Amino acid sequence: MLNRRTLLKTSAALLTSAAFPSTVALAETFNPSEIMKSFMLDDMTIGVPDAPVTVIEYASLTCGHCANFHRNTYPRLKSDFIETGKVRFIMREFPLDLVATAGSMLARSLPADKYFGVVDLMFRNQQDWAFTDNPYESLLALAKQIGFTQETFEVALTNQKLLEDIIAGREMALSKFGVDSTPSFFINGELHKGNMSIETIAKRIESAI
Repeated sequence: MLNRRTLLKTSAALLTSAAFPSTVALAETFNPSEIMKSFMLDDMTIGVPDAPVTVIEYASLTCGHCANFHRNTYPRLKSDFIETGKVRFIMREFPLDLVATAGSMLARSLPADKYFGVVDLMFRNQQDWAFTDNPYESLLALAKQIGFTQETFEVALTNQKLLEDIIAGREMALSKFGVDSTPSFFINGELHKGNMSIETIAKRIESAI
């Protein structure tokens, strides 16, 4: 069972792995095709496949800056750029702690067409589940809102292969592409770190078209 003891133990391992320094410069641009194939899981995407700009976000579900982006910038990004065919948006997990990892495992355990809705729910209600004294019970309460039972919740959070794939994808992003904080964005291969307003990300998208 994923209890408080397990959460704390695995969080320590995650934070230790996060301590490795990045050797990649902030402004470096990478081959988009290399970034696209450098993930262990199927990408969660929204937007037309042949959009002129691909935006890849590495995010942690317990990251306040990520939540700010998804509450305040992402709705306009979706309406102005994704739904108009200018941007294909991909979200990848870069958990900063086990609570974020567990949240990602829940989202990944649902049908793919539910993923972005669940992620949106988690970011909008981040304070209710991500920073409590009993993360297990808080996650269970949230999971029940999106259709999990106690049994399916336990199955999702004890999926060792899924856990290993999420962590492997995170480590690959860190070691190969310099992702060491969240949110981090690749806009047609160019790395941008930190939360962005709609005005800022719009300028970068327009310059990439």
